Amino acid sequence: MSERVTIQSLKEMKSKRQRITMLTAYDHAFARILDDAGIDILLVGDSLGMVALGYEDTLPVTVEEMIHHTRAVARGARRAMVIADMPFMSYQVSDEKALENAGNMMKLAGAHGVKLEGGARIVELVKKMTDTGIPVMGHLGLTPQSVHQFGGYGLQATDTKEAKSLLEDSLKLEEAGAFAIVLEKIPAELADLVTARLTIPTIGIGAGPACDGQVLVTHDLLGMFEKFVPKFVKRYANLKVVIDQAVKSYIDDVRADIFPSAEHSYRMEKGVLEDLMEAIDEDLRKA
Repeated sequence: MSERVTIQSLKEMKSKRQRITMLTAYDHAFARILDDAGIDILLVGDSLGMVALGYEDTLPVTVEEMIHHTRAVARGARRAMVIADMPFMSYQVSDEKALENAGNMMKLAGAHGVKLEGGARIVELVKKMTDTGIPVMGHLGLTPQSVHQFGGYGLQATDTKEAKSLLEDSLKLEEAGAFAIVLEKIPAELADLVTARLTIPTIGIGAGPACDGQVLVTHDLLGMFEKFVPKFVKRYANLKVVIDQAVKSYIDDVRADIFPSAEHSYRMEKGVLEDLMEAIDEDLRKA
């Protein structure tokens, strides 16, 4: 087994221009598959609210749900770094509550760090967390927890003022101790500029090819989530079709008495069966 991916190894990958790979995982089974495939970072994203729990967006996800799913992922990750999203209102109420929730993501769930959305408004909190020993990944650009404030999932930082603000926020997050920053749905040119200015890695999602790494929702990559498909998603498989065909074949086989067949069944030894039948006959005679 390769050595565990760490903050230091991510910095080394940036310095060597080795691209970092990150995918979401919400359970043990997927964590093992992705880890065995060689993924660098497993993100237990609050996207699990939409992908795994059926919510309309990420806002209803609770700390308890994040801990539950992160614990399952952490048990399946032997090499990959495990990062847990801090869900909506888990770090906005107070710094004390935020530290407690982030600490539980690591202490109770086994995460190696947490991810927070936001720029200047969370810089002091990021510093407090990192000073406490909690590794923090930042998240700028389209931050889904602010979807109602943004008025949708549109492209962010498209004008000079917003672009300058995002660049400044990224530098502030780095200074506060963040070990990496996710850049979501911003112009590729801006992501290139931010990546060049930072000494910590950038992880892009809809932010072009210049970022130090890339992240996608695994269910999008595999074609398992069809509610909407963002432009930045590349589908590497369409497992929904494969699963649909497999399930329909199973239903047909069961209804046609094709499954289970002899090869899927266990047999009783002949002598045991004979003894059982004699015992049943004896019970019937006594009755």
